[in-house]
Amino acid sequence: MMFFFILMMGTMITVSSNSWLGAWMGLEINLLSFIPLMSDNNLMSTEASLKYFLTQAIASAILLFAIILMYLNNFPKMESSLIFNNLIIYSSLLLKSGAAPFHFWFPNVMEGLSWINALILMTWQKIAPIMLISYTNWINFNFLAIIISTMVGSLGGLNQTSLRKLMAFSSINHLGWMLAAMQTSELNWLIYFYFYTFMSFSLIFMFNNLKMYHINQLFNSFFNSKEKKFVLFINLLSLGGLPPFIGFLPKWLVIQSLIMNNQHILMMIMIMMTLITLFFYLRMCFSAFMLNYSENNWIISMQMNNFSFKLMLFFSFITTFSLILISLIYFIL
Repeated sequence: MMFFFILMMGTMITVSSNSWLGAWMGLEINLLSFIPLMSDNNLMSTEASLKYFLTQAIASAILLFAIILMYLNNFPKMESSLIFNNLIIYSSLLLKSGAAPFHFWFPNVMEGLSWINALILMTWQKIAPIMLISYTNWINFNFLAIIISTMVGSLGGLNQTSLRKLMAFSSINHLGWMLAAMQTSELNWLIYFYFYTFMSFSLIFMFNNLKMYHINQLFNSFFNSKEKKFVLFINLLSLGGLPPFIGFLPKWLVIQSLIMNNQHILMMIMIMMTLITLFFYLRMCFSAFMLNYSENNWIISMQMNNFSFKLMLFFSFITTFSLILISLIYFIL
């Protein structure tokens, strides 16, 4: 609990800081408090925490180097040097958040973590770097980062069988959408982030309760009724952004804002790449959505805590019907 509190405090220091040095200090506090949370005394989590520490330390060193260059009085006030400095800061923050083209560490680190730590890495650990990226407003490089992130996030997940790696590539794809939302307004990316956090939480809550780590476990897991299984796996389609579900709402806002800013090519690329992510989500849901799908009889039904199961059904209900309810309220008002 102490490390978790310090983790949150580090992010708050970064977000509320009015200088780059203060923001860097907050990022370091956040990093050093997350390392003990990651290591669960097994080999994979120790390896993941070491990889995470090394990449974050490199990113922090690059960021500190750029901040020192910025603060030096004898730093030449030329346009090219300022652009170079902004580029260094932007790249280090992309490396910290795990966005493409600096995503190489993210799926490997996710593979070694427990589901709870994976959720923290996918959601909370992204707040501080993305908030700092929103201060830089480096549009040309941002355009490139959005396209590469959406492409890597969608194509990288196609040949994966591990659920944690799939969620990691999904996170990279969503990060591209958040960067696109940031181009138009800060409120857009915050809304997107809130919805993404809720959908990730509802999915990881299910995976953690059922102890699922690979796709074949999804095929072999079944509940007391097919209907419950069907309802629970709708969360995956919502995370992919399929229209009737709540996951479509933040994507809708981003698409609308991109159209308003005449960024039609970027919008088309992002939508096409998101369709590929929907394909591998559908592949995960195959056993739930195929009515004639036969399951092995010898696999024993998993016994679950009744409260946890009701909570999962509640999250699934919100995911499924929230967009319809919001639309009805909007039309009534």
